[in-house]
Amino acid sequence: MTEKDTRKNLLLLVDDDEVFLGVLGKAMRNREFDVISAAGIGDAVSQAKKLMPAMAVVDLKLDGESGLDLIPLLIEINPDMNIVVLTGYSSIATAVTAIKRGATDYLSKPVTASDVIKALSGELPAKDVLEDFHPMSVERLEWEHIQKVLKENDGNISATARSLGMYRRTLQRKLAKKPVAE
Repeated sequence: MTEKDTRKNLLLLVDDDEVFLGVLGKAMRNREFDVISAAGIGDAVSQAKKLMPAMAVVDLKLDGESGLDLIPLLIEINPDMNIVVLTGYSSIATAVTAIKRGATDYLSKPVTASDVIKALSGELPAKDVLEDFHPMSVERLEWEHIQKVLKENDGNISATARSLGMYRRTLQRKLAKKPVAE
């Protein structure tokens, strides 16, 4: 196998969830992909510059970063790179943004390795992606946003309440409830 052939099968996986990264990486290796992994944008750019992968699977939400910001950086390194964005937080707005920035496809978790392969090869018809699209309810979006702001404030409820423009006690009541199902 030549170096060029190896690069054709070289897949960069970018996700901050180590367990998911390991499971997807193993599944892709079992399907004869050469897999490299990265947990964040800096690591992904470094790996891509060194090894020039032909494909990438990028999680939308990385720890404190957005996978959307990584797409143009990867395209700059390799303009022919096929990039699939994975997310557990699907929305039409982020799907459109991902495609506009250069992603080949956008998939909502949970996905199978076969789904990822089809998306990377362009075999997954756009209608299938749209048929599987289930936007979150307003209540779930609110819950997710509160959790994000709470994390940004290192768990400080008073600071989070100020950031959200609500009373601390109201925020505490919302946090005491169980998360709304998607």
